[in-house]
Amino acid sequence: MRLDPDQEAFRDAIRDFVRRECGTREQRENWVDDDEEDHSTPLYDKLAALGWLGVAIPEEFGGSGGTYVEQTLLFEELYRGLVPIKGFGASTTVAGCYKRFGSDEQKRSALADIAGGTLMAISISEPEAGSDVANISCAAAKAQGGYVLNGQKTWCSYAHRAGRIMVLARTSREGSRHHGLTLFEVPGNADGIETHRIPTLGGREVNDVFFTDCFVPEEAVVGEVGQGFRHIMAGLDGERLLGAAVATGLAQRALDDTIAYVKERRQFGKPISSFQVIQHRIADLATEIECSRMLTYELAARLEDGSGDPKVVARLASMAKIKSSETAKSVALEGMQMMGGYGYATEYDMEAHVRHALVMPIYAGANEVLREIIAGSLALR
Repeated sequence: MRLDPDQEAFRDAIRDFVRRECGTREQRENWVDDDEEDHSTPLYDKLAALGWLGVAIPEEFGGSGGTYVEQTLLFEELYRGLVPIKGFGASTTVAGCYKRFGSDEQKRSALADIAGGTLMAISISEPEAGSDVANISCAAAKAQGGYVLNGQKTWCSYAHRAGRIMVLARTSREGSRHHGLTLFEVPGNADGIETHRIPTLGGREVNDVFFTDCFVPEEAVVGEVGQGFRHIMAGLDGERLLGAAVATGLAQRALDDTIAYVKERRQFGKPISSFQVIQHRIADLATEIECSRMLTYELAARLEDGSGDPKVVARLASMAKIKSSETAKSVALEGMQMMGGYGYATEYDMEAHVRHALVMPIYAGANEVLREIIAGSLALR
């Protein structure tokens, strides 16, 4: 798809911001401390002041009233620029849940907070419920004036810093296993919540979250009681769009860094960019990135239009996320190979690109599951 003049101007404004604030590795490192790792609160506040954190939040709820396309542009360019605001993705996913199913009061409060820079987290996965969301056992028992949550969640991004955590919990075991799940908004500092950060190859942004007799009032229910599975499924295409935009941005940055390196690195008396084997590998990678970008923006346009066949859109979302995430992994690994030992050295960013790209085929829906969705949409089973 082609960007309109306003969208091109928005993209250029993001790129200018990224160059000024995070154009060098030293600048990026100065924004964060060891505990924050990949999320800088002062930098996040700057994005909030620009109105960008609420780019796809309606103006009536404190946002900028933009579209999925502007949101995609923002994520692609911020991740291409390695801007340390990794908490933005989870907050945007939570915003989508509020937009679709929140009460007016929840929207006025939570969406304004998100646009203003408050981090949010969404907690779905459990040790025995990852791709199989219906297997959730974290319980929310009815109590006087509300519910009491007990159980464990895992892989919850930025729960340790979230103002609110959106939790999918089981309120009933009646009916099919897909029924009886309910979404709740829980204050991040509520009594009965304990978070434990999980060290990973890419940092410490994910958490185990434990709920012990954690009380929430009835007004904390987001959407309908017992319909949480349906509510979560309704937002997956948007979450996969975010994943595709992030992966496309990282893939482009890995390619940018590779090109810069091969133009400078000399062997046998000339830059290695002059060797045909390098030129062809880079040409192939650039082609794959452009394919990923086209799929991603086509998905953004269809989600914004909202009139397409839901099964076709779900298939496109799965394709976009698979293509972009696997492209990001391939570009980072190929970049490391072309840079030789320097690609493995922490002196350069390429080793970090590899670490961050390796998880992309896993989050926002494992690519194996997404292939099942595509196969089902093609009536293969």
